[in-house]
Amino acid sequence: MKTTTEKFGVTPHQPSLWTRADALKVRADDPTTTQPLVSADFPVLNNDVFIWDTMPLRDLDGNVTSVDGWSVIFTLTADRHPNDPQYLDEDGNYDILRDWNDRHGRAKMYYWFSRTGKNWEFGGRVMAEGVSPTAREWAGTPILLNDRGEVDLYYTAVTPGATIVKVRGRVVTTEHGVSMVGFEKVKPLFEADGKMYQTEAQNAFWGFRDPWPFRDPNDGKLYMLFEGNVAGERGSHKVGEAEIGDVPPGYEDVGNSRYQTACVGIAVARDADGDDWEMLPPLLTAVGVNDQTERPHFVFQDGKYYLFTISHTFTYGDGVTGPDGVYGFVADSLFGPYVPLNGSGLVLGNPSSQPFQTYSHYVMPNGLVTSFIDSVPTDETGTQIRVGGTEAPTVGLKIKGQQTFVVAEYDYGYIPPMLDVALK
Repeated sequence: MKTTTEKFGVTPHQPSLWTRADALKVRADDPTTTQPLVSADFPVLNNDVFIWDTMPLRDLDGNVTSVDGWSVIFTLTADRHPNDPQYLDEDGNYDILRDWNDRHGRAKMYYWFSRTGKNWEFGGRVMAEGVSPTAREWAGTPILLNDRGEVDLYYTAVTPGATIVKVRGRVVTTEHGVSMVGFEKVKPLFEADGKMYQTEAQNAFWGFRDPWPFRDPNDGKLYMLFEGNVAGERGSHKVGEAEIGDVPPGYEDVGNSRYQTACVGIAVARDADGDDWEMLPPLLTAVGVNDQTERPHFVFQDGKYYLFTISHTFTYGDGVTGPDGVYGFVADSLFGPYVPLNGSGLVLGNPSSQPFQTYSHYVMPNGLVTSFIDSVPTDETGTQIRVGGTEAPTVGLKIKGQQTFVVAEYDYGYIPPMLDVALK
C-alpha cells in the first residue's frame, strides 16, 4: 500500500537537522554575515501606521514582479495610537514602545505601490473589515497568477487558532496608482495536525504560520513552505546525539533545550490551483537549537535549493545563541539533505551594538534582502531607543556555493522588480 506522499509522486524523506554543533559555530559581528548599522535618523514611510513583515508581489518561481510598471508590496500593518489614553504615560506623552509592542494583536494586511521600487505610496487594506475569519492577519505571500492581474494571497489567520488560508483578488493599475479588488472569500487550507506539526493543545507557545508557495524548478509541482514546531507535548522532546551533533568535550549538556522544537514545514498541492494541500514531514528541524524558524523561503540558484528563515536570539536553546536575523541552508534537491550555510547557518545577523535594529528579512533571488526597522539605540549606552515600524535599508547578499557574503547596502525599502507583467 502506498503512503500518502507516494500517492502524489513525492518520495518520503527524513528531515535535515540544524544541530547544536552547527549553532556553536555562529559568530556574531563577522562582517561577512552582519547587517550594516542602521542610523537612528532613519526616515519613516508613514507616521500613521506601523509596518513590519514585508511581502513583495511575486510569481510562483520566486521572481519579484511588477505590474504595468508598478511595484507592489504587502505588509503587516497596524494603526499607531498617539492619542489613545492607554498609550500615554503619566505625563501624557505618547508611549510609542508600548503601542509598538501591542501591534501583533491588531495586525492587518495592507498594500503599497511604487514606480521606483522605493518611496512607497500607501494603498490601504487588502481585505475589507470582516472578510478574514480571525482577528489577526499574519504574514504570508502574494502570488501574481497571470496577466489578468489575478492574485492569490496566502496568509495566516490567527486567533482563534492558526490556519493557513488563501484569498483571491485582482490588482488593477492606472496611470496614477494601484488598487486591489475582490479579496472577498477566504479559503482555509490546513492547520497543524499534532502528528508532524505541533498544535496549540500540545504547546501554548507553538508556531504555525508564514505560508510560502512555490513551483519546484525540477519536478514542476506546487509546494508550500511554512513555519512550524515538531509535534509532541511541550517538554517531551528528546535532544539526542543526532540533534546535538559533533560537539567538543564539555558541550554535551543540553540543559532545558528540549523546549526548542522549531521546524520548516512543507506541503504539496493535490491540485493545480493550490486549493487542496497535503502536509509532508518537515524539511528541517531545530530541536534543541531554536524555537522559531519564521518566514521560510527559497532562492533557487545554480541548481541548488537555498532555504532561508529568520530567527531570534531569545528563541535559542540553553547553551547556544546567535543574533536576530537570517539563517540559511543549502541542498542539491528539494528534500535535502540540507547543510548550514557558512558552517553555522548564520547568513545575516544584527550587530551586537544594535541587536534589535532589523527583523523579518526576506532574501530575493536577485540577492537583495529586505527587512523592517524594529528599534535603534539613540545613545551610546543603548538605554534610549527609537522605534521603527518602517522599511529598513536593503542589503546586497552574494551566494557562492555553501557560503554567503554581505556585499552592498541600498536605500530604505528598496525592492526593485525582477520582471514586469503587462496586464491585459
